[in-house]
Amino acid sequence: MCSFIRFENLHELKRICHWGPIIALSVITICSSMAIIDSVLWYWPLDTPGGSINFILLINWTVLILYNYFNAMFVGPGYVPIGWKPDNPQDAVYLQDCRICQGYKAPRSHHCRKCNRCVMKMDHHCPWINNCCGNLNHGYFTSFLLLAPLGCIHASVILIMTMYTQLYNRISFGWSSVKIDMSLPRRDTQFVVPFGIYGFAASLFALGLAIGTTIAVGMLFFIQMKVILRNKTTIEVWIEEKAKDRIQYYQTGEEFIFPYDLGSKWKNFRQVFTWSGVPDTDGIFWPVREGSHQYSLTIEQLKQKADKRVRSVQYKVIEDYSGACCPISKGYKTFFCTPYTEEPRMQLKKGELILVTRGLPHWMYGNKNLKTKNAHVGQHERGWFPRRCVEKCLYDTATEKPTEEKKIL
Repeated sequence: MCSFIRFENLHELKRICHWGPIIALSVITICSSMAIIDSVLWYWPLDTPGGSINFILLINWTVLILYNYFNAMFVGPGYVPIGWKPDNPQDAVYLQDCRICQGYKAPRSHHCRKCNRCVMKMDHHCPWINNCCGNLNHGYFTSFLLLAPLGCIHASVILIMTMYTQLYNRISFGWSSVKIDMSLPRRDTQFVVPFGIYGFAASLFALGLAIGTTIAVGMLFFIQMKVILRNKTTIEVWIEEKAKDRIQYYQTGEEFIFPYDLGSKWKNFRQVFTWSGVPDTDGIFWPVREGSHQYSLTIEQLKQKADKRVRSVQYKVIEDYSGACCPISKGYKTFFCTPYTEEPRMQLKKGELILVTRGLPHWMYGNKNLKTKNAHVGQHERGWFPRRCVEKCLYDTATEKPTEEKKIL
């Protein structure tokens, strides 16, 4: 039982006090509880071997789902040590530095604003577990994404069969009408469990949750397995796409080869899923394919970072913005087309200068010109803001030269 939930200290228990885990655990509780109650009504577990197997299997789904869910939450992704530096000081030129963690970002690691740490092999920050998905908990998280739909499918079958059998026992057919008596079944049964209108409504509600969870979580599972079998993360998929865009934009003729795809789906699979549940890698150094080395990806990230600075466009704020997620005062298009991301919104004040790196039809993403702000070291002022609040600068304020038309990603 000591391996059921592993966490460094009791402070980690506060992760449950978040809307994501509260909703997730509520859905698990409702679906599991109603399925257990309805399985007693539909398939009494003490009379037949099939009923016993059905009941035991239902309990096992719940235990396995909670086991992987809590491990994904409390084990965590694994963090790069504060102040980490490569063993060879000369390798530092291939790495990005993190001012907040006061060190360098190890290969495949990224800084998470929510966790405020550099995360090993970061895939994404998941609000449903209120933690990052990374090196140490990627297997637990993906197992949860598989088991949750399977358990919900089993629960859906039980809920549907229970409602069908209970309604069938209460239907009275007449010449001109069909009546349903929701008080008690007409037939005598070996046990009596009340199943009135409230029981039917609760079962129907649980069925809706189970079907919705099966579809939503099942899609996430297929997305995760797609990147796992290629030994990538969702962030690295995006880095690879930007690498192709950079090469095509500048027509350099180079070819970017993702270094961590070992060429075998089974080998890629084994890097995430092990019998012990603990990955074989330490989260810092990774096996790479032939022709690549440890810093192939980080070198590409440095090229993209420099490219982003070159291709960014300077804008001037012409309208204040409070940083609201869905601002009503900025127009109905801005309100309904807000970016569906956990990235922050950035407050704007008239006259400020913004370096924009990417944009949507009604929103833009960029960072404030820190030269005009009294910003502390390591403090980043960046995020999304409405496009209507800014206008493009005709002159670069630093050189007083006309700005060139540049592509915004």
